[in-house]
Amino acid sequence: MSSSAETTSAPTDLPTGDPVPYSSPPLPLPKPASLPLRELLSATPSNIDAFLAHLQRCLSTPSGVDTVLMFVSYTSRLSSAVLTTLVQPALQRSAARLIALAAALPPSATLVFDAKTLPSTSVALVLDLAKRLKALAGLTSEARTITRLWGLLSMYFWARKLVLQRKKEADLNQTTSSSTSTDNFETAIAWSQLTACAIFQALENGTYLSSKGILGWAPKTQAKAGVWSARFWGSYVMLEFVRLFYESSKRGGRTRSEKFAGGKTVAVVEKEEKEWAGAWRNSLLRNAAWTPLTVHWSLEQGLLSDMAVGALASVPGCMGMHDLWRKTAAE
Repeated sequence: MSSSAETTSAPTDLPTGDPVPYSSPPLPLPKPASLPLRELLSATPSNIDAFLAHLQRCLSTPSGVDTVLMFVSYTSRLSSAVLTTLVQPALQRSAARLIALAAALPPSATLVFDAKTLPSTSVALVLDLAKRLKALAGLTSEARTITRLWGLLSMYFWARKLVLQRKKEADLNQTTSSSTSTDNFETAIAWSQLTACAIFQALENGTYLSSKGILGWAPKTQAKAGVWSARFWGSYVMLEFVRLFYESSKRGGRTRSEKFAGGKTVAVVEKEEKEWAGAWRNSLLRNAAWTPLTVHWSLEQGLLSDMAVGALASVPGCMGMHDLWRKTAAE
């Protein structure tokens, strides 16, 4: 009994820092697995090849090219703004030292700058990198504008699709005794979005071509056209919110027979609902990020800083790149 009591009271000695005796020798710790550096190096060429092949698939369509350019443009703009902000305190300290030095000198003295009075080399390198990233953002943005020059062709085929769809429904109503219900509200939203996009594209094309001397719009006209093109794009975004919530309302009002039409199983319906809900949320998030940007670009003086523009635009940019990368993954 006494030995048992001593055994049970042993753990109370733990706070003193004394080691706890083992009833048996401790097992040796397993040796950490060595890093398979040779395997990693040997697999590097194939990994690079797979990455480049995947990137090639992303760039194989016009929409893919635009998605990659948008991702590069806005992430570069955000990175440039972040780097510039990070070195601002160092620049302000250097400026304060120079002002204090100049104030302490007599009026007739000549102030000579050397390397010690200027910002450090690391600050200069960061500023140079920020400048290059901003230039990259401008270049890729202009490339996207160039690829959108023939965007009015897409507007034509969009309008053609709406007309043919309406004609098909009218023909079906004439050939059958039952009439096919046409969602006039949804059709009105589609035509309104088409009109907004067509005007936006026409104004953007005119502004860009005039800035290159191809069209003859005056600089003042170009500035007005640029602002109004952003406003029509903003109206498209607002209409997209209306379409999304109307679509959600319609989908939520479906009957059970409509959900399981065609003999669908519960698993199939649940999968479709999950995919639709994910796509709906992504579209809502994209347009929520675009909304303040359309307001910013619709004002002559703007509203947001470069960092805010880069951060907001990087949301749809990264989401679009993620979706594109997933869809073009090798099977």
